[in-house]
Amino acid sequence: MAGTERIFYRGKEEAVLKLTGRLIKENNIIMEATVENNDDISFRDALEECLIGLCKKLDVSVPLWLKKNTSELARFRKTSFDAEQFMEKIWFDRLEIKLQP
Repeated sequence: MAGTERIFYRGKEEAVLKLTGRLIKENNIIMEATVENNDDISFRDALEECLIGLCKKLDVSVPLWLKKNTSELARFRKTSFDAEQFMEKIWFDRLEIKLQP
């Protein structure tokens, strides 16, 4: 699994997904936050929960996930969301997320 590490706890293997998000405005990082998920769920579900948690921490709405986001995340372990992917007007230029090792 990309962006996860395996941890053994009491003989049970758990995958930890760590996601960092940054709000960017005029090429400056305005805010940054990191969330983790180590629940025993699929990578897709863990990613969705992390994205929702990250948006709550950064106090922004959850963006629309497009096919380009899937491709970028698979290739580069990061992706970004611009104004067209948010249902509400945003005060920043883009939200970048990155899978941490």
